[in-house]
Amino acid sequence: MKKILCAMLAVAIFLCLPSCNKKYEKVCGDPLKARIYTLDNGLKVYMSVNKQTPRIQTLIAVRSGGKNDPSDNTGLAHYLEHLMFKGTTNFGTSDYSKEKPMLDQIEHLYQVYRTKTDEAERLAIYHKIDSISYEASKIAIPNEYDKLMSIIGSQNSNAFTSNDETVYQEDIPSNEIDNWAKIQSDRFKNMVIRGFHTELEAVYEEKNMSLTDDMGKSMETIDSILFRNHPYGSQTVLGTQDHLKNPSITAIKKQKDTYYVPNNVAICVSGDFKPEEMLAIIKKYFGDWKPNPNLPKFKFKPEQAIKAPVIKNVYGAEAPFTMLSWRYPGNSDQESDIAQIAGPILSNGMAGMIDIDLAQQQKILRVGCFPYGRPDYGEMLLIGYPKEGQTLDQVKKLLLDEVDKLRKGDFDDNLIKATVNNIKLSDIRKMESNSGIAMAFVNSFINGTDWKRDVKMIDRLSKITKQDIMAWANKYMSAQSYACVLKQIGEDKNIKKISAPKITPIVTNRDKQSTFLKDIQSTKVAPIEPVFVDYKKDMSTFDFKKGINVLYKKNVNDYIAEVNFIFNEGSLTDASLPMAFEYASYLGTPTRSAKEIASQMYSLACSFNMDVSDNKTTISISGLGENLGKAIDIVEDLIANAKPDEKILSTLKEDNIKKRSDAKMDQSSCNDALQNYIEYGPDYIKKTTLTNDQVRSINSKDLLQKVSKYLSFEHTILYYGPQSEGKFKSTLTSHHKAANNLEPLKLVYPQMVATNTPQVFLAQYDARQFYYEQFSNRGEKFDFTSCPQIRLFNEYFGGGMNTIVFQEMREARALAYSAYALLQSPKDKEGSYYFYATIASQNDKLEQAIDAFDLIINDMPESEKAFDIAKKSIESGSRTKRVIGMRVLRNYMSDHELGIKESLDRQIFEKVPKMTLSDLKATQQKWIKGRTYNYGILGDIKDLDMSYLNTLGTVKVVSLEEIFGY
Repeated sequence: MKKILCAMLAVAIFLCLPSCNKKYEKVCGDPLKARIYTLDNGLKVYMSVNKQTPRIQTLIAVRSGGKNDPSDNTGLAHYLEHLMFKGTTNFGTSDYSKEKPMLDQIEHLYQVYRTKTDEAERLAIYHKIDSISYEASKIAIPNEYDKLMSIIGSQNSNAFTSNDETVYQEDIPSNEIDNWAKIQSDRFKNMVIRGFHTELEAVYEEKNMSLTDDMGKSMETIDSILFRNHPYGSQTVLGTQDHLKNPSITAIKKQKDTYYVPNNVAICVSGDFKPEEMLAIIKKYFGDWKPNPNLPKFKFKPEQAIKAPVIKNVYGAEAPFTMLSWRYPGNSDQESDIAQIAGPILSNGMAGMIDIDLAQQQKILRVGCFPYGRPDYGEMLLIGYPKEGQTLDQVKKLLLDEVDKLRKGDFDDNLIKATVNNIKLSDIRKMESNSGIAMAFVNSFINGTDWKRDVKMIDRLSKITKQDIMAWANKYMSAQSYACVLKQIGEDKNIKKISAPKITPIVTNRDKQSTFLKDIQSTKVAPIEPVFVDYKKDMSTFDFKKGINVLYKKNVNDYIAEVNFIFNEGSLTDASLPMAFEYASYLGTPTRSAKEIASQMYSLACSFNMDVSDNKTTISISGLGENLGKAIDIVEDLIANAKPDEKILSTLKEDNIKKRSDAKMDQSSCNDALQNYIEYGPDYIKKTTLTNDQVRSINSKDLLQKVSKYLSFEHTILYYGPQSEGKFKSTLTSHHKAANNLEPLKLVYPQMVATNTPQVFLAQYDARQFYYEQFSNRGEKFDFTSCPQIRLFNEYFGGGMNTIVFQEMREARALAYSAYALLQSPKDKEGSYYFYATIASQNDKLEQAIDAFDLIINDMPESEKAFDIAKKSIESGSRTKRVIGMRVLRNYMSDHELGIKESLDRQIFEKVPKMTLSDLKATQQKWIKGRTYNYGILGDIKDLDMSYLNTLGTVKVVSLEEIFGY
């Protein structure tokens, strides 16, 4: 027996070790069964196989971010990210040999341009740059990278840059690995900087938008206090305004050559593939990529301890808040583990100290806490918004008192175990998607941690004690070692608007194609056969009792469950419902206090949400499947038996009125309100929104009666979880306390405004950028047979980076950072199709933007080649789309709302390949051309050309009170 045990132990050890020839690393007990390869040139490859869908999430991570920028030339890493989409020596150009001399001239002129200070001289140089750029654009092929991604069926093509990394993402079909690797390797090895001045304008817009982001500015200020030596605090990812005004192509090339090398890059993939085949393809295309033997090792001077609080003011138009932060070791340090426990103990949105002591007790308007870990340092951030009459210093004291309790251990010991369980649950949810898995690999690579350490994280966290947390908090979160920002309302005098010189629109060359693209397009791959959702096989339905229909699907992947109770009533029927459910969330019952409800749910690793839309109310419960019944008991006890508390209600009323006031200070919130106003009209706003006087007059009895009645209404239940259908029926029988005789609810549908005559609605917001939407509703009802044509039009015209809108508005004319235009389908049988176009840009570009939209919307540019690519993209998406999990049930609900009885995806797949460019043009003529619009513009009205706006339609200035409804 001893020999057998030894042999078994030897086998187990062998299986947990890397293979004897060092082919790859793996970790025993890793639920992802990750393989980690290192190529001879240093390139790391992380793999995890997940065959739920025939797709693969790919992330290519570069250890180069804002912290690697030269201090005298910040913003390079971010700008390089943008330029990586411009093509290579092989694609993005019709003749690189002819294009290169002009690109070299442009590079030289920029080097001269940045040395000049005389504005007239700079303008003359820029005029030369613009002229040569226009000539070069005749050879270039804009957006060819995006076309390549569309051809191979990639989705969510994008990238992001942070302080520590730049990451490029593509979600590809599983049969396109070879083409993906061929394109990406060429991109990383042979990138060419072209379209520089138009892309610079997009970066300008991104920077300009950041200047009105008070939260972002406060974070930068906090970091400048915590990190006086480190680039986390001494420079920003977007760069300074002065550096952006003096760009250097030469410097960007140097940054690329230094850091975009295989020994500084990781390819992270998760999805449906064979590891050996994936590795062979990556070696084939990336194996000859030359490493940088002199790769700089990032070094920084350690930060000195903060011995006294440092407090700074930040000014802006948004609502005031207090931000506190403490510095702690980076993610590679063992002590950073404790931050992952300490943060949720302070606040987890349910049962943390701050949640119970401040949010639940209504001592603060809004509050949050999160540990922000990075490779070199982490920081614990606390943010609090003041109530009416409360000062920022009072908010600061409330937050500091909670941190003091953490240091003293004045918290329930059970919070530690509950927090570990909830972190484990969160990790399982992340690992349900390929993107979550691939991102876990990226984080491991960027943090420089061993994957074995990452896999064992929960084991380590489980061993952390209360004494460990107290010691850590006293060491890193002392009463004297914090940074503080008081975000005040006022003018930010540090803002200097970046004004770009006039740009000649470049040539789009839609019908040009590089040989590289043609080769990719002609490559034959084994087709993936589509699988369309079949509601009869992929789910089941049953009546739990009269008036309660259940949609059921089993979760066979893990032990997480989600149940939704959906009622056909919302704010269109009763505008006070959102407040009624919010009020209930603060209350206890005769058997449980509000604190006990939060603590019990958190201990069960479950959560709940009560959401009211315009025509539905949804009560959602999710978490560990084994605890679902207990969680339903707690939530239904609250719904049926919430105890009124007039003091809580009185405070809630005043807090809601303060939140409403704060919303009017936020540019994004104001834009959302204006869009709602022009799309649904003032009557809809009045029906769904309580005025401040109505809020003040409402009483506890009425509110809680509205909530408790929900257990007596007919409803639909959606369940996705590990329980069998029979077991879930038993769970409902034991725990769902619905009334025996349920009252039916009539579904009320929202009606959009009919745009019969052109109107322009202006709302004032003091900013240098405007937000714009043009909206058209002609009342056409849902037409199943028109879906393929509309889907193809959106793919071709305005839905992404390879569309007409993106090419014209951003690439050719440099009018905005982002722009969209789509024909949207109705959400229900009473709804209608509507067309909208949106853009955000500088105030002085409004007329250009509207005119450009008008031109391409009514006289749609036609390109046979772009059309073919759009069709190919739709076909690939249809072949690899899989409706899984809770989406099966939600799709069933939405299809039912529209009266769809057969697969819409099947119809699109079968019809789109047969369509011609003439069909697309006919769709544009029928559905798009010649529409009448309502225009909504949020901006500084004094900067807008009113005489021009009067040519669009009747101009009306609407107040914030009108668009918000209060």
